[in-house]
Amino acid sequence: MRVPHADQLGRTLRNRITSLACAIVFLGLSASVAIAETFVFTAIPDQDESRLKERFGKVSEYLQNELGVEVRYIPVKSYAAAVTAFRNDQVQLAWFGGLSGVRARLAVEGSTAIAQGYEDPFFQTFFIANTKTGLTPSEDFPSEIAGRTFTFGSKGSTSGRLMPEFYIRERLGKTPDEAFSRVGFSGDHSRTIALVQTGAFEVGAVNYKVWQKEVELGKVDPEKIRVIWKTPPYPDYQWTLRGDVDEKFGDGFSKRITEVLLGITDREILDAFPREKFIPASNDDYALILDVAKQVGLIE
Repeated sequence: MRVPHADQLGRTLRNRITSLACAIVFLGLSASVAIAETFVFTAIPDQDESRLKERFGKVSEYLQNELGVEVRYIPVKSYAAAVTAFRNDQVQLAWFGGLSGVRARLAVEGSTAIAQGYEDPFFQTFFIANTKTGLTPSEDFPSEIAGRTFTFGSKGSTSGRLMPEFYIRERLGKTPDEAFSRVGFSGDHSRTIALVQTGAFEVGAVNYKVWQKEVELGKVDPEKIRVIWKTPPYPDYQWTLRGDVDEKFGDGFSKRITEVLLGITDREILDAFPREKFIPASNDDYALILDVAKQVGLIE
C-alpha cells in the first residue's frame, strides 16, 4: 500500500481545515441572516398592557402566517420608547398615533404611513368630567373647565394630549398650566378614565375609541363620569413602516406587508383595535398633526 508523502498529507490537512473554517463562517452568516429575517413590530401603549398583548399577539400570528417570515411583537413602556425603538431599527413596523407617527417618520428618512383604520381620518377626543363637577354635555367648548383639575393621557398622545391641548389653548387663550388648578398626565387612556371617575381629577381628555370600549366592557359608571364635549375630527392612528425593509427582507416586502395589513378581514383582530377595516394611508394624511404639533411646541 502506498503511503502518502508528508507534503501531500499537509496539503490535505490544510484543505480540510480551510473547508471547515469556510463552513463555520457560512453557518455563522446563515444564523445572522436568520436573525435579520425576524420582522419585529411594536405599538404605542395607549391602554391596558394585557389588552395590548392580546391584540398584537393575534396580529403577530396573522403577519407570520401571511408573510412567511418570523414575526415578533415587542411591547414598550411609553410613546417615546416606541419612537426610539423605531428610530434605532429595533422594530421595523409600528402602530403609532398621529403625533408619534409623525415623530418617527421625521427620525427615519424614507419611512411611510402605509395603513390606517377606516375610522382614523375622522378621529376624536372626548372631554370627560366627574359628575360631581356639575358639568354637562355641550356642543360648544366647555369653558367652565377653567380653574379645575385636568388630566391628559400620555405626553406623546395625539388624542390624549396634542389635540386637547390645541383646543384648550385656542378656546381659553391660555396654556394648560395657566388654565387649570392642577395638570396631570395619566400615561394612557384607560387610566385617564379611571382617574376622572374616582374624582382624582375633575376633567380629562380621552381617546374616543378607548372610551367606547370601556363603556362596552362595563368599566364606565354613568353616575360618576360623563362626556361633556367632543372635538372636531382629525387624523390619528396608522401603521408606519421603515423605509429600508426591502433591503433587509427582499424587494417587494414593503408592498407585501401593506397588502397584508389592508387585507385583514378577521373580525376578532379588527374588533380588538377596534376598527371596521384598514385602508391605505400616506404621510400627507398627517400634515395637520405636524402643523398642530409645531403650533403647540411639541415639534420644532
